[in-house]
Amino acid sequence: MTVAVLPFGDAHVEKPRAVLSARGLSKTFGGFHAVRNVDLDVHHARVHALIGPNGAGKTTVFNLLTKFLPSTAGTIRLEGTDITRSAPAKVARMGLVRSFQISATFPQMTLLENVRVALQRPNGQAVQFWRSLGSLRNLDRQALELLERVGLQDMRHRLASDLSYGRKRALEIATTLALDPRVLLLDEPLAGMGQEDVSVMAGLISEVAKDRAVLMVEHNLKVVSEICHDVTVLQRGEILTTGDYETVSNDPRVRAAYMGNEDA
Repeated sequence: MTVAVLPFGDAHVEKPRAVLSARGLSKTFGGFHAVRNVDLDVHHARVHALIGPNGAGKTTVFNLLTKFLPSTAGTIRLEGTDITRSAPAKVARMGLVRSFQISATFPQMTLLENVRVALQRPNGQAVQFWRSLGSLRNLDRQALELLERVGLQDMRHRLASDLSYGRKRALEIATTLALDPRVLLLDEPLAGMGQEDVSVMAGLISEVAKDRAVLMVEHNLKVVSEICHDVTVLQRGEILTTGDYETVSNDPRVRAAYMGNEDA
């Protein structure tokens, strides 16, 4: 049973169910332990941040969870199903979808066309680029709904190449949502954005997390403090601590290892 999310900091509030779980997740490259014994639970309708200094292993954890890298040890479960040895395409079809640091859109297609292409697979149509765009008109209603959700409906006929960087990332969120993910992994979604775009994207992430789990790697601690329900801090490939932002930011080990004197 899904439990409604209540205000941060109430230690007595039960969390919704864990949709994505890892236990003892480890990865070695030769004798180097990039990730060691990571336990992680990502819950429905919550935003979970994975933070830590450069080289802490955040991207490696993402690669392990999404099966871009095989794990050396440990297990990964998606809605109770063991996906530890599953292929990346299979876990994506199961609802574990990832965005990358670099925006991935088709620049010479309109926003509407970009989302229509993304909608082909979940609508039972193989992605076939030789098909005329006219044959995909039946996907327009869904595509427009997704563009409206990310605030881009009025720009639907513009080319993706004409968008600002922040709006390209919003378009990428729309194409990712077209796959109807159960868990959305965002790798530094705010990197390179101006303050106005950061605010818009942070609000968008909060909105899409209302009906799915979100795990994000992010360096903007102000945004993490504002929108993330749970925070896991990595140091040298191991979990230093997990909790709400107030708890982890006041942990002396975290301050020493990562935050220093930064006023987030």
